[in-house]
Amino acid sequence: MNKNPYEVLGVARDASDADIKKAYHKLVMKYHPDRNPDNKDAEEKFKEVNNAFDILKDPQKRAAYDRFGDAAFAGGNGAGAGFGGNPFGNGAFHFNMGGGGGMEDILREAMRGFGFGDFGGGGPGRGAPQRGGRDLLDEVVIDLKDAFFGKTHTVKFSSNVTCEKCHGHGTDDGRPAPMCSRCGGSGFVQSRQGFFAMETPCPECNGLGRKISKKCKECDGSGTVNKQRTLEVKIPAGIEDGARLRLAGQGEAGANGGPAGDFYVDVHVRPDKRFERRGSDLIMRVDVPFTTLALGGEIEIETIDDKKLDVKVPAGTQVGEKLRVRGHGMPSVRRAGAFGDLYIDVAIKIPTKLTDKQKKLLNEFAGTKSEKKGWF
Repeated sequence: MNKNPYEVLGVARDASDADIKKAYHKLVMKYHPDRNPDNKDAEEKFKEVNNAFDILKDPQKRAAYDRFGDAAFAGGNGAGAGFGGNPFGNGAFHFNMGGGGGMEDILREAMRGFGFGDFGGGGPGRGAPQRGGRDLLDEVVIDLKDAFFGKTHTVKFSSNVTCEKCHGHGTDDGRPAPMCSRCGGSGFVQSRQGFFAMETPCPECNGLGRKISKKCKECDGSGTVNKQRTLEVKIPAGIEDGARLRLAGQGEAGANGGPAGDFYVDVHVRPDKRFERRGSDLIMRVDVPFTTLALGGEIEIETIDDKKLDVKVPAGTQVGEKLRVRGHGMPSVRRAGAFGDLYIDVAIKIPTKLTDKQKKLLNEFAGTKSEKKGWF
Protein backbone atom coordinates (compact mmCIF):
# COMPACT_ATOMS: atom_id res chain seq x y z
CA MET A 1 0.00 0.00 0.00
CA ASN A 2 1.25 3.48 -0.85
CA LYS A 3 1.79 5.88 2.02
CA ASN A 4 -0.54 8.81 2.60
CA PRO A 5 1.13 11.77 0.81
CA TYR A 6 -0.16 14.23 3.42
CA GLU A 7 1.46 12.20 6.21
CA VAL A 8 4.70 11.81 4.24
CA LEU A 9 5.03 15.60 3.85
CA GLY A 10 3.63 16.29 7.32
CA VAL A 11 0.88 18.65 6.13
CA ALA A 12 -2.85 18.85 6.72
CA ARG A 13 -5.37 17.86 4.03
CA ASP A 14 -6.38 21.51 3.61
CA ALA A 15 -2.76 22.69 3.30
CA SER A 16 -2.13 25.41 0.74
CA ASP A 17 0.13 24.90 -2.29
CA ALA A 18 2.73 27.14 -0.63
CA ASP A 19 2.72 25.04 2.56
CA ILE A 20 3.05 21.83 0.55
CA LYS A 21 5.97 23.20 -1.44
CA LYS A 22 7.67 24.49 1.71
CA ALA A 23 7.35 21.10 3.42
CA TYR A 24 8.62 19.34 0.30
CA HIS A 25 11.74 21.49 -0.02
CA LYS A 26 12.55 21.01 3.66
CA LEU A 27 12.28 17.22 3.49
CA VAL A 28 13.95 16.75 0.10
CA MET A 29 16.99 18.63 1.38
CA LYS A 30 16.99 16.57 4.59
CA TYR A 31 16.92 13.19 2.80
CA HIS A 32 18.85 14.14 -0.34
CA PRO A 33 21.29 11.36 -1.42
CA ASP A 34 24.17 13.83 -1.51
CA ARG A 35 23.66 14.54 2.18
CA ASN A 36 23.08 10.89 3.08
CA PRO A 37 25.54 8.77 1.08
CA ASP A 38 24.97 5.00 1.31
CA ASN A 39 21.95 5.53 3.57
CA LYS A 40 19.16 3.23 2.32
CA ASP A 41 16.60 4.61 4.77
CA ALA A 42 17.22 8.16 3.59
CA GLU A 43 17.03 6.97 -0.02
CA GLU A 44 13.58 5.45 0.59
CA LYS A 45 12.43 8.59 2.40
CA PHE A 46 13.67 10.69 -0.52
CA LYS A 47 11.58 8.58 -2.92
CA GLU A 48 8.51 8.81 -0.69
CA VAL A 49 8.80 12.59 -0.40
CA ASN A 50 9.08 12.99 -4.18
CA ASN A 51 6.14 10.64 -4.80
CA ALA A 52 3.97 12.48 -2.28
CA PHE A 53 4.84 15.89 -3.72
CA ASP A 54 4.14 14.68 -7.26
CA ILE A 55 0.58 13.86 -6.22
CA LEU A 56 -0.18 16.90 -4.07
CA LYS A 57 1.27 19.55 -6.39
CA ASP A 58 -0.98 18.44 -9.26
CA PRO A 59 -4.59 19.62 -8.71
CA GLN A 60 -6.09 16.69 -10.64
CA LYS A 61 -3.99 14.04 -8.90
CA ARG A 62 -4.63 15.62 -5.51
CA ALA A 63 -8.38 15.71 -6.15
CA ALA A 64 -8.28 12.09 -7.29
CA TYR A 65 -6.41 11.01 -4.14
CA ASP A 66 -8.75 13.01 -1.87
CA ARG A 67 -11.74 11.23 -3.40
CA PHE A 68 -10.48 7.72 -4.12
CA GLY A 69 -7.34 7.32 -2.02
CA ASP A 70 -4.79 4.81 -3.33
CA ALA A 71 -7.44 3.38 -5.67
CA ALA A 72 -7.16 6.51 -7.81
CA PHE A 73 -3.74 5.32 -8.98
CA ALA A 74 -4.37 1.62 -9.22
CA GLY A 75 -3.56 -0.10 -12.49
CA GLY A 76 -0.75 2.20 -13.61
CA ASN A 77 -2.32 5.58 -13.02
CA GLY A 78 0.10 6.41 -10.25
CA ALA A 79 2.47 9.27 -9.86
CA GLY A 80 5.60 7.81 -8.46
CA ALA A 81 7.92 4.96 -7.80
CA GLY A 82 5.86 2.09 -6.50
CA PHE A 83 2.90 3.04 -8.71
CA GLY A 84 4.46 1.74 -11.94
CA GLY A 85 7.51 0.15 -13.51
CA ASN A 86 10.91 1.73 -13.91
CA PRO A 87 11.84 1.97 -17.59
CA PHE A 88 15.20 3.64 -16.95
CA GLY A 89 17.45 1.37 -14.97
CA ASN A 90 20.41 3.74 -14.56
CA GLY A 91 20.15 3.97 -10.79
CA ALA A 92 18.39 7.33 -10.53
CA PHE A 93 14.97 7.78 -8.98
CA HIS A 94 12.95 7.54 -12.17
CA PHE A 95 9.32 6.56 -12.35
CA ASN A 96 6.25 6.53 -14.56
CA MET A 97 3.73 9.29 -14.00
CA GLY A 98 0.56 7.86 -15.40
CA GLY A 99 -1.08 5.84 -18.09
CA GLY A 100 -4.11 5.48 -20.25
CA GLY A 101 -5.59 8.93 -19.86
CA GLY A 102 -5.48 9.49 -16.10
CA MET A 103 -8.64 10.92 -14.52
CA GLU A 104 -10.72 10.47 -17.66
CA ASP A 105 -10.10 6.72 -17.62
CA ILE A 106 -10.79 6.51 -13.89
CA LEU A 107 -14.17 8.18 -14.33
CA ARG A 108 -14.98 6.19 -17.46
CA GLU A 109 -14.33 2.88 -15.72
CA ALA A 110 -16.33 4.03 -12.69
CA MET A 111 -19.28 4.92 -14.92
CA ARG A 112 -19.10 1.56 -16.65
CA GLY A 113 -19.02 -0.23 -13.32
CA PHE A 114 -22.28 1.47 -12.30
CA GLY A 115 -23.93 0.54 -15.59
CA PHE A 116 -23.94 3.94 -17.29
CA GLY A 117 -21.96 2.78 -20.31
CA ASP A 118 -19.26 4.75 -22.08
CA PHE A 119 -18.98 8.50 -22.36
CA GLY A 120 -16.77 10.86 -24.28
CA GLY A 121 -15.86 8.44 -27.07
CA GLY A 122 -15.57 4.81 -28.05
CA GLY A 123 -19.26 4.05 -28.58
CA PRO A 124 -20.64 2.20 -31.60
CA GLY A 125 -19.68 3.89 -34.82
CA ARG A 126 -17.23 6.22 -33.08
CA GLY A 127 -14.11 4.28 -34.03
CA ALA A 128 -11.75 2.16 -32.02
CA PRO A 129 -10.93 3.55 -28.56
CA GLN A 130 -7.63 5.40 -28.44
CA ARG A 131 -5.50 5.35 -25.34
CA GLY A 132 -2.83 7.92 -24.67
CA GLY A 133 0.65 6.70 -23.88
CA ARG A 134 2.14 6.87 -20.40
CA ASP A 135 3.95 9.94 -19.19
CA LEU A 136 7.52 9.30 -18.08
CA LEU A 137 9.56 11.12 -15.45
CA ASP A 138 13.29 11.46 -14.90
CA GLU A 139 15.15 13.29 -12.13
CA VAL A 140 18.53 15.00 -12.36
CA VAL A 141 20.70 16.62 -9.68
CA ILE A 142 22.94 19.47 -10.86
CA ASP A 143 25.39 21.90 -9.30
CA LEU A 144 24.56 25.57 -8.75
CA LYS A 145 27.11 26.49 -11.43
CA ASP A 146 25.26 24.23 -13.90
CA ALA A 147 22.07 26.08 -12.96
CA PHE A 148 23.86 29.36 -13.69
CA PHE A 149 25.12 28.41 -17.14
CA GLY A 150 22.49 25.83 -18.11
CA LYS A 151 23.44 22.41 -19.45
CA THR A 152 22.30 19.49 -21.59
CA HIS A 153 21.17 16.40 -19.71
CA THR A 154 21.31 13.10 -21.61
CA VAL A 155 18.72 10.49 -20.68
CA LYS A 156 19.00 6.88 -21.83
CA PHE A 157 16.02 4.61 -21.24
CA SER A 158 13.71 2.08 -22.85
CA SER A 159 10.03 2.61 -23.62
CA ASN A 160 7.29 1.59 -26.03
CA VAL A 161 7.34 3.42 -29.37
CA THR A 162 5.09 3.18 -32.42
CA CYS A 163 5.93 0.15 -34.52
CA GLU A 164 7.49 1.40 -37.76
CA LYS A 165 6.47 -1.67 -39.76
CA CYS A 166 2.71 -1.42 -39.12
CA HIS A 167 2.58 2.32 -38.25
CA GLY A 168 0.93 1.48 -34.94
CA HIS A 169 -2.04 -0.44 -36.44
CA GLY A 170 -0.80 -3.88 -35.37
CA THR A 171 -1.64 -5.39 -38.76
CA ASP A 172 0.63 -7.35 -41.08
CA ASP A 173 -0.07 -5.04 -44.04
CA GLY A 174 0.32 -1.84 -41.99
CA ARG A 175 -3.26 -0.70 -42.64
CA PRO A 176 -6.00 -0.04 -40.06
CA ALA A 177 -7.84 -3.23 -39.13
CA PRO A 178 -11.62 -3.34 -39.77
CA MET A 179 -14.00 -2.46 -36.97
CA CYS A 180 -14.97 -5.30 -34.67
CA SER A 181 -18.48 -6.39 -35.68
CA ARG A 182 -19.41 -7.59 -32.21
CA CYS A 183 -18.74 -4.33 -30.30
CA GLY A 184 -19.12 -1.93 -33.23
CA GLY A 185 -15.65 -0.54 -32.63
CA SER A 186 -16.25 0.52 -29.01
CA GLY A 187 -14.08 -2.19 -27.48
CA PHE A 188 -16.84 -3.06 -24.97
CA VAL A 189 -19.97 -5.19 -24.94
CA GLN A 190 -23.02 -4.75 -22.72
CA SER A 191 -24.79 -7.33 -20.62
CA ARG A 192 -27.72 -6.99 -18.24
CA GLN A 193 -27.97 -8.21 -14.68
CA GLY A 194 -31.39 -7.33 -13.37
CA PHE A 195 -31.80 -3.55 -13.49
CA PHE A 196 -28.13 -2.92 -14.26
CA ALA A 197 -26.42 -2.76 -17.62
CA MET A 198 -22.77 -3.76 -17.35
CA GLU A 199 -19.99 -3.17 -19.85
CA THR A 200 -17.01 -5.50 -20.21
CA PRO A 201 -14.11 -5.62 -22.68
CA CYS A 202 -15.17 -7.23 -25.93
CA PRO A 203 -13.95 -10.86 -25.99
CA GLU A 204 -13.79 -10.81 -29.80
CA CYS A 205 -11.24 -7.98 -30.12
CA ASN A 206 -9.93 -7.92 -26.53
CA GLY A 207 -11.12 -4.34 -26.09
CA LEU A 208 -9.24 -2.96 -29.11
CA GLY A 209 -12.35 -2.11 -31.12
CA ARG A 210 -10.75 -3.54 -34.25
CA LYS A 211 -10.47 -7.14 -35.41
CA ILE A 212 -6.93 -7.95 -36.49
CA SER A 213 -6.93 -11.06 -38.65
CA LYS A 214 -3.20 -11.17 -39.31
CA LYS A 215 -0.90 -9.59 -36.74
CA CYS A 216 2.23 -7.62 -37.44
CA LYS A 217 5.22 -9.90 -36.86
CA GLU A 218 7.32 -7.05 -35.52
CA CYS A 219 5.01 -6.02 -32.65
CA ASP A 220 2.71 -9.08 -32.44
CA GLY A 221 -0.32 -6.91 -33.07
CA SER A 222 0.24 -4.45 -30.23
CA GLY A 223 1.21 -1.55 -32.50
CA THR A 224 4.17 -0.71 -30.28
CA VAL A 225 7.66 -2.09 -29.71
CA ASN A 226 10.08 -1.54 -26.86
CA LYS A 227 13.23 0.31 -27.87
CA GLN A 228 16.24 1.92 -26.27
CA ARG A 229 16.00 5.69 -26.56
CA THR A 230 18.18 8.71 -25.90
CA LEU A 231 16.86 12.19 -25.20
CA GLU A 232 18.88 15.38 -24.98
CA VAL A 233 17.19 17.64 -22.41
CA LYS A 234 18.22 21.29 -22.38
CA ILE A 235 18.24 22.65 -18.83
CA PRO A 236 17.87 26.43 -19.10
CA ALA A 237 20.21 28.85 -17.35
CA GLY A 238 18.74 30.14 -14.10
CA ILE A 239 16.58 27.08 -13.40
CA GLU A 240 15.50 26.74 -9.77
CA ASP A 241 15.56 23.74 -7.48
CA GLY A 242 12.40 21.65 -7.85
CA ALA A 243 11.55 22.92 -11.34
CA ARG A 244 9.95 20.48 -13.79
CA LEU A 245 10.68 20.45 -17.52
CA ARG A 246 8.20 18.98 -20.03
CA LEU A 247 8.98 17.44 -23.39
CA ALA A 248 5.61 17.09 -25.10
CA GLY A 249 5.01 13.83 -26.95
CA GLN A 250 8.27 12.21 -25.83
CA GLY A 251 6.67 9.69 -23.46
CA GLU A 252 5.39 6.23 -24.41
CA ALA A 253 3.43 5.65 -27.60
CA GLY A 254 -0.36 5.47 -27.33
CA ALA A 255 -2.55 2.54 -28.34
CA ASN A 256 -4.67 2.48 -31.51
CA GLY A 257 -3.06 5.68 -32.76
CA GLY A 258 -3.59 7.50 -29.46
CA PRO A 259 -1.27 10.40 -28.61
CA ALA A 260 2.09 9.70 -27.05
CA GLY A 261 2.61 10.68 -23.43
CA ASP A 262 4.94 13.42 -22.29
CA PHE A 263 8.41 13.20 -20.79
CA TYR A 264 9.12 15.19 -17.64
CA VAL A 265 12.41 16.02 -15.94
CA ASP A 266 12.49 17.15 -12.30
CA VAL A 267 15.58 19.24 -11.60
CA HIS A 268 17.22 19.38 -8.16
CA VAL A 269 20.07 21.82 -7.46
CA ARG A 270 22.75 20.81 -4.95
CA PRO A 271 23.54 23.22 -2.11
CA ASP A 272 26.69 25.19 -2.89
CA LYS A 273 29.57 25.64 -0.46
CA ARG A 274 30.22 29.28 -1.37
CA PHE A 275 26.86 30.70 -2.38
CA GLU A 276 23.40 30.70 -0.86
CA ARG A 277 20.61 31.22 -3.36
CA ARG A 278 17.48 33.27 -2.74
CA GLY A 279 15.42 33.46 -5.91
CA SER A 280 17.69 35.03 -8.51
CA ASP A 281 20.00 36.61 -5.88
CA LEU A 282 23.13 35.04 -4.43
CA ILE A 283 24.70 35.57 -1.01
CA MET A 284 28.32 34.84 -0.18
CA ARG A 285 30.09 35.21 3.19
CA VAL A 286 33.43 37.02 3.04
CA ASP A 287 35.91 37.62 5.86
CA VAL A 288 37.06 41.26 5.68
CA PRO A 289 40.11 42.57 7.59
CA PHE A 290 39.26 44.83 10.56
CA THR A 291 41.39 47.63 9.15
CA THR A 292 39.45 47.56 5.86
CA LEU A 293 36.14 47.71 7.72
CA ALA A 294 37.33 50.62 9.85
CA LEU A 295 39.22 52.64 7.25
CA GLY A 296 37.46 51.54 4.06
CA GLY A 297 39.09 49.98 1.03
CA GLU A 298 38.56 47.21 -1.50
CA ILE A 299 38.33 43.44 -1.38
CA GLU A 300 38.65 40.97 -4.25
CA ILE A 301 35.96 38.34 -4.69
CA GLU A 302 35.31 35.57 -7.19
CA THR A 303 31.79 35.33 -8.67
CA ILE A 304 29.94 32.13 -9.52
CA ASP A 305 31.08 32.43 -13.14
CA ASP A 306 34.73 32.62 -12.01
CA LYS A 307 35.18 36.36 -12.57
CA LYS A 308 37.43 38.41 -10.29
CA LEU A 309 35.80 41.59 -8.95
CA ASP A 310 37.09 44.41 -6.76
CA VAL A 311 34.34 45.49 -4.37
CA LYS A 312 34.48 48.78 -2.48
CA VAL A 313 34.06 48.55 1.31
CA PRO A 314 32.92 51.87 2.84
CA ALA A 315 34.72 53.04 6.00
CA GLY A 316 32.85 52.00 9.13
CA THR A 317 31.20 48.93 7.57
CA GLN A 318 29.83 46.69 10.31
CA VAL A 319 30.02 42.90 10.60
CA GLY A 320 26.71 41.45 9.38
CA GLU A 321 26.08 44.18 6.82
CA LYS A 322 25.55 43.12 3.21
CA LEU A 323 27.31 44.77 0.29
CA ARG A 324 25.35 44.66 -2.94
CA VAL A 325 26.97 43.88 -6.28
CA ARG A 326 24.35 44.44 -8.97
CA GLY A 327 23.89 42.01 -11.83
CA HIS A 328 26.15 39.23 -10.56
CA GLY A 329 23.47 36.88 -9.25
CA MET A 330 21.63 34.12 -11.13
CA PRO A 331 20.17 34.61 -14.62
CA SER A 332 16.39 34.91 -14.87
CA VAL A 333 14.50 32.12 -16.64
CA ARG A 334 11.53 34.42 -17.23
CA ARG A 335 13.36 37.54 -18.48
CA ALA A 336 16.07 37.03 -21.07
CA GLY A 337 19.28 38.86 -20.23
CA ALA A 338 18.18 39.74 -16.68
CA PHE A 339 20.29 38.79 -13.65
CA GLY A 340 19.81 38.94 -9.92
CA ASP A 341 22.28 40.57 -7.55
CA LEU A 342 25.17 39.25 -5.49
CA TYR A 343 25.23 40.16 -1.79
CA ILE A 344 28.40 39.98 0.27
CA ASP A 345 27.66 39.04 3.88
CA VAL A 346 30.43 40.87 5.76
CA ALA A 347 32.24 38.79 8.37
CA ILE A 348 35.55 39.06 10.17
CA LYS A 349 38.13 36.49 11.14
CA ILE A 350 39.81 37.20 14.48
CA PRO A 351 43.48 36.19 14.47
CA THR A 352 44.42 33.67 17.15
CA LYS A 353 48.19 34.29 17.10
CA LEU A 354 49.64 37.81 17.30
CA THR A 355 53.22 38.99 17.31
CA ASP A 356 54.49 41.19 20.14
CA LYS A 357 54.47 44.19 17.80
CA GLN A 358 50.84 43.53 16.78
CA LYS A 359 49.79 43.22 20.42
CA LYS A 360 51.56 46.49 21.27
CA LEU A 361 49.84 48.33 18.40
CA LEU A 362 46.42 46.99 19.39
CA ASN A 363 46.96 48.01 23.02
CA GLU A 364 47.98 51.49 21.90
CA PHE A 365 44.88 51.66 19.72
CA ALA A 366 42.67 50.52 22.60
CA GLY A 367 44.14 53.27 24.74
CA THR A 368 43.00 55.92 22.26
CA LYS A 369 39.33 54.95 22.33
CA SER A 370 36.70 57.61 22.72
CA GLU A 371 34.82 58.13 25.96
CA LYS A 372 31.68 57.25 24.01
CA LYS A 373 30.92 53.57 24.42
CA GLY A 374 30.50 51.05 21.67
CA TRP A 375 32.56 52.36 18.76
CA PHE A 376 35.54 50.04 19.28
